[in-house]
Amino acid sequence: MAREQAQFLEVVDRDRAEALWVAAVRPERLPGETIPLREALGRVLAEDVASRVDVPPFDRSNVDGYALVAESTFGAAEETPRRLTLIDEEIAAGRVPRESVVFGSAIPISTGGMLPRGADGVVMIEHTRLVSGAVEILRPIAPGANIGFAGTDLVRGECVARAGTRLTSRETGMLAAVGCGEVSVVRRPRVFVFSTGDELVEPGESLGPARIHDANATLLADAVIEAGGVVHRGGIIPDDETTLTRMLDEARRTADLVILSGGTSKGAGDLSFRILERAEPGIVVHGVALKPGKPVCLGAIGRVPVAVLPGFPTSAIFTFHEFVAPMVRRLAGIADCSRESVTARLAVRCNSERGRTEYLLVGLIEGDRGLSAYPMGKGSGSVSTFSRADGFLIIGKDQEYADVDEIVDVTLLGAGLGRSDLVVIGSHCVGLEAILGRLQRSGLATKSIWVGSQGGLDSVARGGCDLAGIHLLDPATNRYNETLLPAGVRLLEGYGRVQGLIFRRDDPRFQGAEAPADLVRSIASPGCRMVNRNRGSGTRILIDRLLGESRPEGHPVEVRSHNAVAAAVSQGRADWGVAIETVAKSYGLGFVRLELERYDFAVGESRWDRPAVRRFRECLADSEMRRELAGLGFDLNGRSQ
Repeated sequence: MAREQAQFLEVVDRDRAEALWVAAVRPERLPGETIPLREALGRVLAEDVASRVDVPPFDRSNVDGYALVAESTFGAAEETPRRLTLIDEEIAAGRVPRESVVFGSAIPISTGGMLPRGADGVVMIEHTRLVSGAVEILRPIAPGANIGFAGTDLVRGECVARAGTRLTSRETGMLAAVGCGEVSVVRRPRVFVFSTGDELVEPGESLGPARIHDANATLLADAVIEAGGVVHRGGIIPDDETTLTRMLDEARRTADLVILSGGTSKGAGDLSFRILERAEPGIVVHGVALKPGKPVCLGAIGRVPVAVLPGFPTSAIFTFHEFVAPMVRRLAGIADCSRESVTARLAVRCNSERGRTEYLLVGLIEGDRGLSAYPMGKGSGSVSTFSRADGFLIIGKDQEYADVDEIVDVTLLGAGLGRSDLVVIGSHCVGLEAILGRLQRSGLATKSIWVGSQGGLDSVARGGCDLAGIHLLDPATNRYNETLLPAGVRLLEGYGRVQGLIFRRDDPRFQGAEAPADLVRSIASPGCRMVNRNRGSGTRILIDRLLGESRPEGHPVEVRSHNAVAAAVSQGRADWGVAIETVAKSYGLGFVRLELERYDFAVGESRWDRPAVRRFRECLADSEMRRELAGLGFDLNGRSQ
């Protein structure tokens, strides 16, 4: 009795109790199991999922209309239409075009249809009219208009969902879009729930004298399911020490966690704590400074956590949510979140159309000035935007825009805004994805938004994120990144990415091309079509330097990623472009090196020594991480200049 009284009198506070229990059982996220995607809703990913395809996988039309050369429409108006020859083909979704487009011709194309060779824009059908054997264009368009380029939504190798993500319909829809038929998810914790006491009867049975219905079994079992576990109902165990010992011994062999309801106090019939104290390590905490819930008993049998909760339902559920639910979620790999709406500062000006209420999806980033809302894009064909957004704001029908720095109300998607230890904004790179994935698996909550190098650098400068991935070439010095940093921003050296000209290996125009001089002759061949990069990107600066004053066929067509360049070349929409070697290899394309670019990280001075940034720097310098980056094809030597 002396031991019993000593334990029960050693009442500890709530945080101390939890810390002691966690230290005793050392809970870790359970291993993964592979299940069909159709069964994955609500489950937690055990591994990062990278897209094995580009989304969209080809350049496609975003509207019903006519695929054509944009220059053919210049000067078009209602009064002075441009008349184009109508090619005898209709491109429906799912069909590969047979014909090519040249200046002065057009091909009918449906929404989602694959863009034919030669076309660099699609004019909407509403802005045309048919005449005998021709189509008249009533409005001009710019190159790239109404086209969804390959990889503009997701690029091959891009992480589409990280380990630790609890799958909602947003994520499962995106996984389906990239072709995942099955996924690896964290095994749900097997939780055994027992009720103890001679006074208990099952709900639905008649009550006798001094008997009560067992409410706790249902209450706790459903709470376990809500927390992410799988319930094994052990039923009611009478106040018999032999029976209770046998049931507990059987349960702990297959259970990840055991809950007993009742038997925590010191009465003659309270046996649960007596049996647990004979185990190893046994009772860790017996008595917590809570009201209700003081008698709660926490312990373990080996590494299996055991919670003996008070018999009164209010006390039982209170202590369950204080101690057991966090343990279930930890085993299941589920993070807590609670908020439903927040206010934030809009990061950029967002124009809208008067007369229409707009729901703008945003990502939320915690910065030096509080929460900032970054618009996630408006593309109706995008799979990833809705999945990656944290919430949405409403621009009213009488508003023409929401201005930068405007305070907005953001309605959260899902249960709340998740915690982020490290926020990264900037240019996307699969090497950075590998680093963030390793940090996430180590328990660091990361968040990333891809807005390009300059956008990331601007965000770092104003304290909007922890670091940014950048690869900006300074044409004045021919150096990457280091000469372009604003005041208060430091450079963390990353790695090299080899930029080069890519082409199809069977293209005879590039046979034997091994140096930039050979390439200039090759790309000058008649009909040799390029695919360009967006202005402001480091790759575009390199392309402009290569071309000089030359403007080859396809020059106006600008895409925003290396993968979109590779997709256009591999599918024959273009014959050459400039991309990094890692992407060229993944598409099986020919590659001739042009330059080693630097992919580095910009970090605000005030954030350099923050714990999360320090862990990022340590991870980047880790020998195993560097071997992984080298295996992905990145150059880990010093700066090339």
